[in-house]
Amino acid sequence: MNAGLVYAACAFTWWGLFPIYIRLVTSVPASEILAHRVVWCLLFVGAALSWRGQWAWLRPLARQPRVLFAFMASALLIGGNWLAYIWAVSNGHVLDASLGYFITPLVNVLLGTTLLHERLRAPQWAALSLAALGVVWLGWQAGHPPWIALVLATTFGAYGLLRKVAVLGALEGLTLETMLLAPIALAVIALAARHGTGSFPAADLPTNLWIIALGPVTAVPLLLFAAAARRLSMTTLGLMQYIGPTIQFAVGVWLFHEPFSTARLIGFGFIWLALVVYTVDGLQVGRRTAALKAQTVAGS
Repeated sequence: MNAGLVYAACAFTWWGLFPIYIRLVTSVPASEILAHRVVWCLLFVGAALSWRGQWAWLRPLARQPRVLFAFMASALLIGGNWLAYIWAVSNGHVLDASLGYFITPLVNVLLGTTLLHERLRAPQWAALSLAALGVVWLGWQAGHPPWIALVLATTFGAYGLLRKVAVLGALEGLTLETMLLAPIALAVIALAARHGTGSFPAADLPTNLWIIALGPVTAVPLLLFAAAARRLSMTTLGLMQYIGPTIQFAVGVWLFHEPFSTARLIGFGFIWLALVVYTVDGLQVGRRTAALKAQTVAGS
């Protein structure tokens, strides 16, 4: 459990700071950023597997169509999540992206209770109700559903569930997902090059390095998240997930100076209050669990 908490904290902090990385090169279209993320991530994880000599898992997959189908679904989910997120950040919607990851725990809890039969305590239900109220308020104030936030929350929540029950390890699973997405990514890069709009190789070294570094920058937090998802309940993972959007929110308001009205503050306030309720409940349960373990050890 402790290892899972550390992995989750590192992954979500990394993702919280990622808008800064995307804004380094605003001239690259979102579709090309996504394509290069896939290709360079595949090269990175492929090199890691080759170094460790861990390719034996790939051969039996030809006789396991259900596993391939599950990873095809997870690959499409994470690919869609990446594309929506990159587009949002590139077009000045960092706060909308942060809202998406604020409400992702709602999806996690829904999946956890309906599919994994996880039970919620009363404070957790109260926290979910407060967060839902905040989301409804923000949508009503905007005059339309928060589509960016809903797409990000739905795709990432479903992806987290699939990775939690995946039969492959974190590194192997990410490799398979990027392998499945690679043909589409290479087609996007080739099409851009054919029309003379390709961004790689660029004329300047910093841009080339920025694109190549998309591999490890993408792979490392995903590996951390996959490792955390296999060690934590969906509810705990939902709580930890607030780290990323909180950092994104700070980046959007104070670094990128996106507009943040009083109406938005009220909506985000409900969600932050939900986080406080969730956190206090989690700390109390953790202390009670630790005390019971200590009593059991002492009694034995």
